[in-house]
Amino acid sequence: MPARFNTLQDWLGWQETLHPTDIELGLERIARVFKRLHRDTFSCPVITLAGTNGKGSSLRMLESIYRADGYRVGAYSSPHLQRYNERIRLEGQEAQDAEIVAAFARIDAAREDISLTYFEFGTLAALDIFMRRQLDVVLLEVGLGGRLDAVNIIDADVAVLTAIGLDHTDWLGPDREAIGFEKAGILRPGRPAVCSDVDVPQSVLRHAAGLGSPLYRLGKEFDFEMQAQDWRWHEQAGTGRVLPPPALRGSHQYRNAAGVIMAIELLQTRLPVSRAAMRTGLLDARLAGRFQVLNPADSAASWIYDVAHNPDSVQQLAQLLKETGHRGRTRAILGMLAGKDSVAALAHIASQIDDWHVVGLNTPRSEKPEKLRDIVLSLKARRVSSHGSVAEACRAIEESTQAGDRIVVFGSFYTVSEVMALAQAPGQRI
Repeated sequence: MPARFNTLQDWLGWQETLHPTDIELGLERIARVFKRLHRDTFSCPVITLAGTNGKGSSLRMLESIYRADGYRVGAYSSPHLQRYNERIRLEGQEAQDAEIVAAFARIDAAREDISLTYFEFGTLAALDIFMRRQLDVVLLEVGLGGRLDAVNIIDADVAVLTAIGLDHTDWLGPDREAIGFEKAGILRPGRPAVCSDVDVPQSVLRHAAGLGSPLYRLGKEFDFEMQAQDWRWHEQAGTGRVLPPPALRGSHQYRNAAGVIMAIELLQTRLPVSRAAMRTGLLDARLAGRFQVLNPADSAASWIYDVAHNPDSVQQLAQLLKETGHRGRTRAILGMLAGKDSVAALAHIASQIDDWHVVGLNTPRSEKPEKLRDIVLSLKARRVSSHGSVAEACRAIEESTQAGDRIVVFGSFYTVSEVMALAQAPGQRI
């Protein structure tokens, strides 16, 4: 049977309309399709990462370190910022359109009458592509939660839980205990798990104990200390590593890096990693949209892209802004999705912003800019303007920006993505 479509964009447009809901947590449908595609699962080690914040950064550090030691790495993450292909990386490179389209065609043929969501199609495509490559390690980032996320059809050899906070409460539960239980769903009986959150929910501890899954906790089984020019990671038993600061900025990245090193240590017998590769990998790891600072030649200001969108991540962004010196004003372009705890998130950063430009995003899930404006005003902001689009906000902000100012773009992956796309469009000044 011929493929349904020939281009990646046609496939993606169709996938957005295929399933009656954007999100449907559960493993039964996607597991059935995967088994039709592949009888077996991965023969190489798999590391699965879940968490409210930090899983994307942790995955990129893992990828960078393993690649620095010459391993062939498959990495799956979401969402993307500019290109869908960002979600599927093979040996450090984005998967090509043709490879993803071929995977979509195989999935479409195998699924028959089984309906799949956009995310489930993408997850199956990544798994199918990785299964067809001779890889040494596979890294899988959970999209939402963990227990019922599509990624969880694969058994992890090591599960990594990063910072656990309040986000997606409609789906995952109202507090850290409920959310922790959902994220701990990626653990497997007898297989080790790493938690880089120093305040581990009791639900995670109970779940690990019930499975007989050895749990390695930051501040307990492993820890780190800051030193003058570097930092020292060590296990409780005494094994240590002196390492350079991660290229990804922020104190929270040391916690992520500590969890990454613990996961690597747990797989040393299968995937030996040298200290030199750990150092190189930490120094080389980059991830767009995580306090990404740009200084365009045609802009008077520096631009900071950060996908922070929940209270914990916005608090981390606020701390980085506080620690980073600048001469002028700090101006914000803010767009958020509806349903986020925007009041708590913005309260963390209000004191760091001089001028606010709140925007509507190009998605039905966008929060209304008028609501964001009212929240910001309630936090005693003096200069706030609302805009119907990111493009309108960028035009307005450039007209008033002076040398030494900085422009912080945050609130959602959508916000950062739209500003990035605008900046790269022909004839744009940013």
